[in-house]
Amino acid sequence: MPLKASELILNADQSIYHLNLLPEDLAPIVIVVGDQNRVARVSQHFDEIEVQKSRREFITHTGRLRGKRISVVSTGIGTDNIDIVLNELDALVNIDFTTKSIKEDITQLDIVRIGTSGAVQADIPIDSMVLSDYAIGFDNVLHFYHNKGLGNSEIERAFITHTQWPAHRSRPYVIAASTALADSLHSPGVIRGFTGTNTGFYGPQGRQLRLKLGDPQHNEKLTSFDYNGLKLTNLEMESSAIYGLSRLMGHRAASMNCILANRVTGEFSANPAAAVDRLIEYTLSKIVSI
Repeated sequence: MPLKASELILNADQSIYHLNLLPEDLAPIVIVVGDQNRVARVSQHFDEIEVQKSRREFITHTGRLRGKRISVVSTGIGTDNIDIVLNELDALVNIDFTTKSIKEDITQLDIVRIGTSGAVQADIPIDSMVLSDYAIGFDNVLHFYHNKGLGNSEIERAFITHTQWPAHRSRPYVIAASTALADSLHSPGVIRGFTGTNTGFYGPQGRQLRLKLGDPQHNEKLTSFDYNGLKLTNLEMESSAIYGLSRLMGHRAASMNCILANRVTGEFSANPAAAVDRLIEYTLSKIVSI
């Protein structure tokens, strides 16, 4: 049965609504970045750029690097934007825009996040790189989808117990990266991590300016959590939804994080631009070898 026009929304040129992309514009390897300006910082390394499109905060460059066709897409900040981007990326490869129907043969994308993050362990150095083996989501995006059996319920229960997680907040969920994709991005010197995905930058990450925090010990509870040696390493705002939606849709996903801040020691990178560029160059070097 064809999808209704209110469900699959296309622009006048038949491009997908928010990303403004046609199916042929998207490569099988997709790098997602939060910052719009980071798209060009990634694509400047391409041997050639075939597609440059944008709408709102969503900018896409598609090109080739050493024979690999790669797209880099800006998502903006937060898991709510990830819900838009992941669904539309999937639609571009797995829905026939002519018949408005889901394809019988599902295409799998490789989706790699390149983002910035703050460490919650004192021994994680500033400007280091963290590859997220797991992400724990404090958002509620995944709870709007049928996801029974998707998360790691044992880690979830242990985390809720340890932090005395309030019942009025969204229930945390734990999702693993694609093991194969994560392994292909790893090398000595890159920290394997467990990433917390927050719903905001200030209060939800334990930052206090003028407003008092609901739980002043929130970050300390995150730092002290230990599940059979698995500790939270860093905080950001996108990875859990990328992992959860990718698994539900059948895509492979991994998240590469540049540590610009250490929330325990109070340090911040002296040269964040250089640290992010180093992560971009490293990740691209690994992607072309996949």
